[in-house]
Amino acid sequence: MQIRELDLKELLMAYEVVSQLRTTLTYDEFEDLIYEMRKSEYKMIGIIDKEMLIAYAGIAIQTNLYHKRHLFVFDLVTDEKYRGKKYGAMMLEYLQDYAKMGMCENIVLSSGFARVDAHKFYEKNGFLKKSFVFLKSIGNEK
Repeated sequence: MQIRELDLKELLMAYEVVSQLRTTLTYDEFEDLIYEMRKSEYKMIGIIDKEMLIAYAGIAIQTNLYHKRHLFVFDLVTDEKYRGKKYGAMMLEYLQDYAKMGMCENIVLSSGFARVDAHKFYEKNGFLKKSFVFLKSIGNEK
């Protein structure tokens, strides 16, 4: 088993796991967005065992005024077949080391309000609820 950065040749494998979390995302959208996000240093990290992707994290080191230099976790998902087996905690441990090596002060993520099990998981792994995320849709009217 290894934890490593995924490359673009592994997009389909990554999509098969990410789509379990982002259920409305098509493969074409996923591919387009990954290429766009890579311009902002987005990295795809995976736990891989026997050529199978077990867990995925989409991350980037960012800097802003309120979190300073931090590791932002855009997506964190374990394949349904492997949930409850500590792979999520293993990934968070890896991301903590990654953040330290990147001289980050924090690891930051947001989670949908209805994802109660995910919230419990993050709190169990040392995360604190610190803020609300507000969203205003502006649509794409033509």
